[in-house]
Amino acid sequence: MLYNDSIVALATPSGAGAIAIIRISGLEAISIGNSVFQSIKGKDLSKQKSHTLHLGHIIDENKTLDEVLVSIFKGPHSYTGENTIEISCHGSTYIQQQIIQLLLRKGCRMANPGEFTLRAFLNGKLDLSQAEAVADLISSDNEASHQIAMQQMRGGFSNEIAKLREELLNFASLIELELDFAEEDVEFADRTQFHELLNRIEFVLKRLIDSFAVGNVIKNGIPVAIVGEPNVGKSTLLNALLNEERAIVSHIAGTTRDTIEDELVIGGIGFRFIDTAGIRETEDHIESIGIRKTFEKIEQAQVVLYLVDGSRLSVDGILESLLLEVGKTRNQFPLKPILVIINKKDLLSKETINKIDRKLATNNQQLTTIYISAKEKIGVDELKNKLLSFVNTGALRNNETIVTNTRHYDSLLKALDEVSKVKYGLETNLSSDLMAIDIKEALYQFGTITGQVSNDELLGNIFANFCIGK
Repeated sequence: MLYNDSIVALATPSGAGAIAIIRISGLEAISIGNSVFQSIKGKDLSKQKSHTLHLGHIIDENKTLDEVLVSIFKGPHSYTGENTIEISCHGSTYIQQQIIQLLLRKGCRMANPGEFTLRAFLNGKLDLSQAEAVADLISSDNEASHQIAMQQMRGGFSNEIAKLREELLNFASLIELELDFAEEDVEFADRTQFHELLNRIEFVLKRLIDSFAVGNVIKNGIPVAIVGEPNVGKSTLLNALLNEERAIVSHIAGTTRDTIEDELVIGGIGFRFIDTAGIRETEDHIESIGIRKTFEKIEQAQVVLYLVDGSRLSVDGILESLLLEVGKTRNQFPLKPILVIINKKDLLSKETINKIDRKLATNNQQLTTIYISAKEKIGVDELKNKLLSFVNTGALRNNETIVTNTRHYDSLLKALDEVSKVKYGLETNLSSDLMAIDIKEALYQFGTITGQVSNDELLGNIFANFCIGK
């Protein structure tokens, strides 16, 4: 596929605003822009320096469409590596469409989603992982996801992968050289150094793969299910966490019949809270559907908040029943952190709290409990801090590479598998020609991450998810 024509698109969000930016990129971008632009000082855009701004008007024959600022970026010193101009016009949707239609008539083509960034990749301005980070940066909605995307766009992940690939490639060359001199029975590749390299590559790959568990939830938000019996304060807790009346609160049991979700950023990390229908035996068909959805949301959640009414725990048998229900939930979802949130702390005496604590201490479930009053917003900050502790943010503070992209994760898994095969072959004295096959496959998987190995189908799948204009 050839990308040598000139493309145009709106680079700012669609709709009316104060200012809109229309971007053109391609070999003829500046000359096309010059054909519709009339400088207030009579300047010829094709003769102006790169990275300069020019005030004037967009003219369609004898009709003035708008007063604009035109930015000039001459290739290769531009985002795409091509000649690029950006027209800053007033944000009327009518003006935007009139200018774009004029540029189409002058020889431009509407850009496909992500085509500007695709051209930046094809022209060597970005590698593939950096290009994908552009989309992550645009969609980042909290500090942590923004930090990860910025690190990747600056080449942190790419540099780490490129260094490993280069070292492995050097040894692959020596292995290939041995094959050329097979009859001489010589070894150009030091097996001891090669083994140390494979151990180092394996260590780095495992660290990157392990980081995906953290990176994925940071990028997409951490789902937290709020569950419990009806009328224990689940909706009140959701409202307290969000600091707004998001869910309907009523003394009538079974008020929440469907799940309610909303997001909150805590310490730079996005959490997606899910208020669920109360769990109880019911003959109400609609409520039973909501309860079934509750268990579906528990399955999807990363953390479960099991909320109970603390004022009822003083009643004999209620605490035992709670422990039994929490135990069932833990058995059904053994890998999920379950926090027992004891609500209505403001109504509990110290004696009652001590009695509950003693009872909880004697059970063998080792439950993590927090006392709160959702209505009075007591203990809500402690709960937020506890949720934040479930996220491993040490890597963010240390500026380590974190993998958030599923495609990268898949390639890293495949590369690790091939490196393990090479390592096994080295330890079992496998012939060089067979080891060379596994080394080439490992190099291929590394190459797919940064785009050193790519095809049109892969590029199409990646850039189809970009917004138009970027």
